[in-house]
Amino acid sequence: MTVEPFVIERSFNAPAEKIWKAISDKEQMKQWYFDLKEFEPKEGFQFTFEGGDGTNTFLHLCEVLEVEPNKKLQHSWRYDGFEGNSFVTWELLPEGDGKTKVRLTHEGLETFPADNPSFARSNFEAGWTAIVGTNLGEYLAKS
Repeated sequence: MTVEPFVIERSFNAPAEKIWKAISDKEQMKQWYFDLKEFEPKEGFQFTFEGGDGTNTFLHLCEVLEVEPNKKLQHSWRYDGFEGNSFVTWELLPEGDGKTKVRLTHEGLETFPADNPSFARSNFEAGWTAIVGTNLGEYLAKS
């Protein structure tokens, strides 16, 4: 059985450089994403943050795997104390006229414990839709 990754795409009226800063600078990230104590967009950099589904909070353990400034940022995404490992990829695709498409792909969701409702695909879909579809757009519009 092939499990499709979760993908969300949104176009923003902002150049890739501005969006890159929003997804790679920890001071900007904490205004719309997660409050990361430390973050550097460099391969091998490990970072953690806490986040949850509204009921439970989990420590996320992540490592930056791929960096192409203004184009692509990929990192692992797993949970302390739980099986599974997934991968989040941010891609910035210029569309012309100062617009950029953001494509976020989260693959490997099926590796998390299926018997834990906090790891249900629907929670990831709702979370990423709010983060990419609402929070990022609102942040870019006011920054």
